[in-house]
Amino acid sequence: MKKARFYILGFSALMICDTLTQISFKLASNHGGDFFMQIEWFLSIFSQPWIYGAVLGYLGSFVAWMTLLKHAPVGPAFAASHLEVVLVLIVSAVYFGDRLSPMQIVGALLIVLGILCLSFSESKQENVESY
Repeated sequence: MKKARFYILGFSALMICDTLTQISFKLASNHGGDFFMQIEWFLSIFSQPWIYGAVLGYLGSFVAWMTLLKHAPVGPAFAASHLEVVLVLIVSAVYFGDRLSPMQIVGALLIVLGILCLSFSESKQENVESY
């Protein structure tokens, strides 16, 4: 039970930090204007508070990921780290009004299903090894 709680909290922290990063990049981009490979564009991006949200999100993701990898098997952990894709998809639909195509919804469901299958197979393997 303690291990399950650790994984839930760890992957939740990872998803939140990864999502913060992606949403912050989107908001910084929206407020930064059209891209031009000029110093003025970079200065306008770095004057946006959202770019610092992206940096904080990356730092949080790094800490959460390193902590999870210390304790979790890498295969299921790597797969579960992709739940962020689903969360970003949902946030972009709700917050930015992006329309989700049926294929995007099917893809998100397949990601979740794949992660569930990996986690169930991993828990069965742990049960067999404990005997």
